[in-house]
Amino acid sequence: MIGRGLKWMFLLTGTMIGAGYASGREIWQFFGEDSVVAIILFSILFTISSAIILKLSIQQGAENYVSVLETLLGKRVSKFYDAMIIIYLFTTTGIMISGGGATLETFEFPYWSGVMLMCGLLVVLFIWDLNGLTSVNNILTPALIAALIGILVLFQMSNDGGFVLEWGAQTNWPSALMFMGLNLLPIVAVLAVIGTRIQHEGEIWIATVGSGLMLGGVSYLYNQSLLVVADDILLYEIPLFSILSTYPSILILAMTVLLFTAIFTTAAANIIGLISRFRRVLNGPAWILALVIIFPLLPMTIFGFSTLVGFLYPLYGVVNLYLLGAVLLHPFISDNLE
Repeated sequence: MIGRGLKWMFLLTGTMIGAGYASGREIWQFFGEDSVVAIILFSILFTISSAIILKLSIQQGAENYVSVLETLLGKRVSKFYDAMIIIYLFTTTGIMISGGGATLETFEFPYWSGVMLMCGLLVVLFIWDLNGLTSVNNILTPALIAALIGILVLFQMSNDGGFVLEWGAQTNWPSALMFMGLNLLPIVAVLAVIGTRIQHEGEIWIATVGSGLMLGGVSYLYNQSLLVVADDILLYEIPLFSILSTYPSILILAMTVLLFTAIFTTAAANIIGLISRFRRVLNGPAWILALVIIFPLLPMTIFGFSTLVGFLYPLYGVVNLYLLGAVLLHPFISDNLE
């Protein structure tokens, strides 16, 4: 039970950690100063929302997210959020591709070379068997989390006062709702699928409480570290590299490779979701379908990684507040919406 619970915990955590989160851009966009309460509230909301969605998925024996959305929102509104998930997967894939370009800029590679490398690797991936992608992600997510925690703890230890909790002015708590709203769509999409694979109720609590605590802790560490280098963040498309700027080159290289790989696997997972969603109406080899998905996204990358995150992520956060309310209220509503 514990092993399976940890497996779902890392899957759920990996769903959250894409280009935006791992790079620090997402953390800085929503949190920043006066955000300790916001991060704690986000951690609680994440745990509760994940548990509600997972239990609902188990009760329904859901095979995809559509039936879960219909139960939460009713058939009419669920159609809107079904479209939102499709749009979310498309646009965040574009953000991932842009993030690949921004990541390699650290080593003075041209932005477009990183973008084209990411696109090429994604298309090539879909020529081959994808069975190994999940296994790779199960290894990559713990490695990325461990590396992030190690770097952030060392950084905080080298800066006095980094761990101080200032409770006097916590005015940014509403950002927890926005941040949770942003990440709710991929959580629904993932948890709705794995519900039928849960064998014991303990797996639910290990997965949801474990991932909530882990994400809350990492988010706090990350936010506190970014506050230390706040004056330098504007100089970097990837805020993480403002923290790494004083570290040895070999560590920066290792973290760059890890971050690029995390972005790559997240983009691949998005494309898999899109291909499976449209498989009934689109025929052909997976790599052709991947190319069809990626090609229209290239114009998006012109705007740059930080600009895309700064515009699209808050927008998704606002739009998904209704869905967040429906999830949190579901246990208290006896009759499902029609």
